[in-house]
Amino acid sequence: MTLLLVLFVGLLIIGMPIAFVIAISGLSYFFVETTVPWSVLVQRVVAQTQTYTFLAVPFFIFAGNLMNETGITKNLLSLARLITRRMYGGVAQVNVVLSTLMGGVSGSAVADASMEIRVLGPEMDRQGYPKGYTAAITCLSGLITATIPPSLGLILFGFLGNVSIGKLFVAGIVPGILMALFLMVSVSITSRRHGYDAPAPDAKRPTLRELLDCLKTSIWALMFPVILIIGIRFGFFTPSEAGAFAVVYSIFCGVVIYKELTWEKFVKALKNAISDLGCIIIIIAFSGIFGYALTYGQVPVIMSSFLLSITENGTLMMLLMMVFLFFAGMFLDSDVNTLLLTPIFIPIVTSLGIDPVHFGICMSTMITLGCMTPPVGTGIYVVCGIEGCSIGEFVKESGPFFAAILLEILVLVLVPQISLFLPNLIFG
Repeated sequence: MTLLLVLFVGLLIIGMPIAFVIAISGLSYFFVETTVPWSVLVQRVVAQTQTYTFLAVPFFIFAGNLMNETGITKNLLSLARLITRRMYGGVAQVNVVLSTLMGGVSGSAVADASMEIRVLGPEMDRQGYPKGYTAAITCLSGLITATIPPSLGLILFGFLGNVSIGKLFVAGIVPGILMALFLMVSVSITSRRHGYDAPAPDAKRPTLRELLDCLKTSIWALMFPVILIIGIRFGFFTPSEAGAFAVVYSIFCGVVIYKELTWEKFVKALKNAISDLGCIIIIIAFSGIFGYALTYGQVPVIMSSFLLSITENGTLMMLLMMVFLFFAGMFLDSDVNTLLLTPIFIPIVTSLGIDPVHFGICMSTMITLGCMTPPVGTGIYVVCGIEGCSIGEFVKESGPFFAAILLEILVLVLVPQISLFLPNLIFG
């Protein structure tokens, strides 16, 4: 296993794309240290993508891209502005609320953050927010998308860990809302301290009529995750079929309800979805070799024995795993961490009596946070590149928001019922 780890780390350091890092290090291990036939390795690459449940991933990616072309974002933005009209840090608060509402639409934290920095970044600049602050709250509020359904990370975790995707979807709702509240409090405190974007003295509380008018145009987007959960819970469709439904629902909203989905926008959404899926599918395929290498070398057994030798206390074990995932997320993409670490961690948490649904929510949140942290976080480079700020400015302004998210994850670990209350209520 030494060769596997040395190659993996070495290729990462020289900047090779992660898909080829996984493939080359995995193949080298088998060629040098084992006599496994090449045909088995090829089968592992193909078999990794030949699962019915995995069909949900391309469907939800396409649906998310379609949703961004249908006018849904514009209507959700109007609702977010109305809700935050009397709050300190108004546009920053809009950013958090919009991420929460978009969580039920896009399914991708980085995609959500890149969309919002284009929509809200110029307005936050005009209001006098530092560019680092704008990038930080936009990037980190996108993390809410990692838990509110339909989260692609939760789909992958459920697929790899043999955990109910329906339960994971439901379990992510309360933690996602809780994260939004923690971030909104952080925005309010920092905005008051620095004098950012105070509410107008004559700003009025949203009236019931105004809320109803906004809900009337936004209800189709807000109902989307509800319909998915109800459909999965009562057996109207499987998670894979739910992805196909999401595509049809997106087209229906764009053509019939909002009437903004043109043929050009459809083609654009399809191209973006193919590009996004191409990046993900090659990583998933090559992870079949790497995962087989880990299993062949008994890494899950060794790591399980090591962790269990430290403690058999479930809560302490969860905290140790969260720390490990935080640092792992600083160097590897969230999808890669999910693919590589889920098969290792699931046996450990189940042996300690930890509910895998609860662990899945905490794990998905923590490894997605890695997309927002230097030195490899893709979310940082996308958002900072669009906003035109340095990584140093981002790091300087992001401290309060990181603290809020880490505190929320600590609360989730210590109070499992926050994640498990709704799944237990709905699924039993």
